[in-house]
Amino acid sequence: MRLTLLVLVALALLTPAAAGAADQQYFQLPKGDYPHDVAVAPDGTVWFSGQPHGVAGYLDPATGALTHIPLGKNSAPHGVVIGPDGAPWFTDGGQNAIVRVDPATSVVKVWPLPPERMPFVNLNTAVFDKKGRVWFTGQNGVYGRLDPVSGDIKVWDAPRGRGAYGITATPNGDIWFVSLANSYLANIDPDSGAATVYEPPTKNQGARRVWSDSKGRLWISEWNAGNVGLYDPATKTWKEWKLPGDKPQAYAMWVDPDDKVWLSDWGANAVLRFDPATEKFESFPSDKPNAEVRQMLGRPGEAWAAESGTDRLRVIRAATPTQ
Repeated sequence: MRLTLLVLVALALLTPAAAGAADQQYFQLPKGDYPHDVAVAPDGTVWFSGQPHGVAGYLDPATGALTHIPLGKNSAPHGVVIGPDGAPWFTDGGQNAIVRVDPATSVVKVWPLPPERMPFVNLNTAVFDKKGRVWFTGQNGVYGRLDPVSGDIKVWDAPRGRGAYGITATPNGDIWFVSLANSYLANIDPDSGAATVYEPPTKNQGARRVWSDSKGRLWISEWNAGNVGLYDPATKTWKEWKLPGDKPQAYAMWVDPDDKVWLSDWGANAVLRFDPATEKFESFPSDKPNAEVRQMLGRPGEAWAAESGTDRLRVIRAATPTQ
């Protein structure tokens, strides 16, 4: 069942810090939609996980039309990514399942986790490898892999127990994830499923999200420490940068096609863009308090964020960063 309505679209004023660097647009959703994660398809259409109501949200930014698609009984979607098939795929904590929505027909397909992993692993984030398989994390201490063609699902226990959170794939197909509770980065062997742990320089930094750049380097949002971290597997070296401000809290993480690093800083109630070449941050504060951006994704020229605290989607259309 598709429920479609029009949402209000407001063009935000540029903040002084961002003037000349980008324009921003906010899309107000119905109260209580609580968009948790967001993903934009190559054609510019936007999907989000509507966690409280168990729905997939679908926004057409050109018209403002919004569609809600129920995902199933007890659904509570957390993460969403666009698969190689162009469809949105959700990690559904309520159903303890991986869920796909057909963008043309709204047909929902559900892959429940194995019965021995029922009823709740607190599914978090998903990513695709080069073979079209879905890799995912569960905060209760697991990570896993789904082959959508065969339906085979495998689940492994994460090192040290609870905390598996963000996950990413590098351009050559390597799969990496981070643990929030145990503050590490890990690489997964795609065949055996074994995870190798890599320790960031800062202890108990709270590695929350991770994303690969075009060179296969891993960028990490360090929630507890307020850092953005970098690990280069080629040189086996680490580097960290402190976010600006008094009490930064780095949450969302996405690296755009130009290798600019985007984060959300809950301490500053802002989205940040970090340029690795200049090692400078640029801030785009929200125009409302408590935006609570939990994840970002985008496409060339557009960085999308879900403001779960304000029931809005936000896009920053970025030009060349200011110097």
